[in-house]
Amino acid sequence: MTAVFDEDVKACAALVQKADPDRFLATMASPVEARAVLFPIYALNAEIARAPWVTQEAMIAEMRLQWWRDALQEIAEGRQVRRHEVVTPLSRVLSPHLAGLLDEYVAVRRWDIYRDPFEDTEHFEKYIDQSAGTLMVVAAQSLGAADEGVLRDFGYAVGVANWFRAIPELEARGRIPLLDGTEDGVRALADTALRRLKSARSRRSEVSRAARPALYAGWQAEWVLRKVLANPARVARGDLAQGELGRRISLMWTASTGRW
Repeated sequence: MTAVFDEDVKACAALVQKADPDRFLATMASPVEARAVLFPIYALNAEIARAPWVTQEAMIAEMRLQWWRDALQEIAEGRQVRRHEVVTPLSRVLSPHLAGLLDEYVAVRRWDIYRDPFEDTEHFEKYIDQSAGTLMVVAAQSLGAADEGVLRDFGYAVGVANWFRAIPELEARGRIPLLDGTEDGVRALADTALRRLKSARSRRSEVSRAARPALYAGWQAEWVLRKVLANPARVARGDLAQGELGRRISLMWTASTGRW
C-alpha cells in the first residue's frame, strides 16, 4: 500500500488531534512514514466513535455507520472509492482484507447507539475484541508483519483500559457499560486484561519493527489497569488520568525503546 502525507492525511491528523489527543501523541511519536498510514485509520476510528453521539435519532446514527461500511466495502472489493478526506487516504493504506476487518469493527459499534446492556460475557468480549482488538490488528498490519493473536491480546488490554476511563461518561449518557460493576467485577476484568497484556508482551518477537508504532497507542494501558486492580473505585470516580509529565515521559520511553 502507498502512504502519502498529503492534504487529506493532514486533515485526518487534525481530526485525530481534536477527537483523540492520546492517539495523536502516540502517532506523532512514530516515524514519519508510519504517520501517513496511522492517521487515516485513527481518523476513521474518531468518526465511528462519534457517530452515535451526534444525534438522538437511532435511525440517523445507523445510517452514518452504514455509510462507513459502504465505503469500506468499496475498498475491500477494489471498486472506485468515493472521494472523502478520510476514505481516500484509507483506500491507499488498507488491503482488501484489512478493509473487510474494519467492516466488523464498524458493525460491532452499533451497540453504542442504543441503551441496551451487554447480553452476557461473550457479548462484551466480542465488543472489545472487534472494536479495540480489530483496530489494533488493522493499524499494525497496515504497517508491517505482526501476529494477529498477539495484536488481539494487546488490543483487548488497551480496549479495557480505555473502557474503564470512558465509563463515567457512558453512564452519564444512560449506557450500562459493565456486566458486573461491583468492585470485585471491575477488579476481575482488570486482572484479565493485564494477563492478556502480559501474554502479548511475551511474544513481542512476533510483531515486526515496522508494525510496532501502532502499539504505541496503548502506552498507558498497563498504568490504568494496575491502578484499577489496586483500587477499582477509581473507575466510578473517573480518577484514571495519568499526570501530564508522567504521561509524556512514558510515551517517550515506549517510542525510544520500542518496548510496548
